[in-house]
Amino acid sequence: MKKTALYLYIKFLGLGLNLLSFAFPKKATKIAYGLFSEPRAGKLNNEQLPEILQQAQSEKISYEDSFFQTYTWKGNDTIILLVHGWESNASRWEKLLPFLKKSGSTIVAIDAPAHGLSSGKEFSIPQYAAFIHLAVQKFNPDYLIGHSIGGQTCLYYQSMYQNKAIKKMVILGTPSDFTIILSNFIKLLRLNTTIAKNIENHYLNHFKLDIHQFSSQLFAKKVDTKGFIAHDTLDPVVKIAEAKKIASTWKDAIFYETNGLGHSMHDNQLYHKVSDFLFEKES
Repeated sequence: MKKTALYLYIKFLGLGLNLLSFAFPKKATKIAYGLFSEPRAGKLNNEQLPEILQQAQSEKISYEDSFFQTYTWKGNDTIILLVHGWESNASRWEKLLPFLKKSGSTIVAIDAPAHGLSSGKEFSIPQYAAFIHLAVQKFNPDYLIGHSIGGQTCLYYQSMYQNKAIKKMVILGTPSDFTIILSNFIKLLRLNTTIAKNIENHYLNHFKLDIHQFSSQLFAKKVDTKGFIAHDTLDPVVKIAEAKKIASTWKDAIFYETNGLGHSMHDNQLYHKVSDFLFEKES
C-alpha cells in the first residue's frame, strides 16, 4: 500500500510540475531543483545527537554566510578526514571509527551542507568541496575518506585544489557521472525537456558547471594522490560500472570489489583493507 501511494505521489508530482512549466517554467524549475538538491534526511539536532558524535570534540566553522559542523576524536599527529554522502551525516562513520582508532590517529568528520548540524537547505558538491578545503586548512589531514557523493566530492576537491599534503584517499560506493544522477531524477518524476534543460542551465549559470564534464572519472584523471576505490557488485544505488570508470583513469589507485554489502559498504573485512591501505609502511 505504501509503495503504491508513493508511486502515485511521484507520478502526480511530476505531472503537476510539467503542467506548471507551460505557464511558469521558472517556478516549475525552482520547485524541481529544490526537490533534487534539498536532502530529506540526514539532519541532526543537538538535543538528540548520536552518542558517537557526543564523544567527539565539536566545532562549527564559518564559510561565507553559512557554517559547517566538525567532529574530532583526538589522537596522534596523523589526521584522517571523513566525508559522508547524500542524506547522511558524520555519524555514518561509527562502524569504521574503531578500525581507524587502532592506529592512534586523530579523526575528523564533517557534516555536508544541509546535513547533520551544518547550515543550509541546499546541497551542492562545489560548496561541500569548499567545506573540505577549509577543514583541510584547519586540520591538515594526511588522508581523506569519502562515501558515495562524499567520495565524488573528495575527487572533485583534489582535482581542483591539488593538495600535495593529502597522501592517500579512500572512496567507497562513489558515483562517476553527475548526468546519470540527474537523469535518474528526471526519469523518476518524468519531467519534460523544458525543466530538465533549465536545471542543467542552472548548474552552468550558478556554479559554472557543465554537468557533462562533471565526472569523477575526469576528476580522477587529474589526481596524483594514491587511492583505494571500493565498490559493491550489488550496490542498488550506484552501479559498479561507475566505480570502474573512476578506476580506469586514476593511475595510482587500487580497485577492490565487495559482494553483498549494498551501498552502505559497512563490513569488517573491508575496513581492515582500508586500514591496511592507509597505514602500510611506505617502501
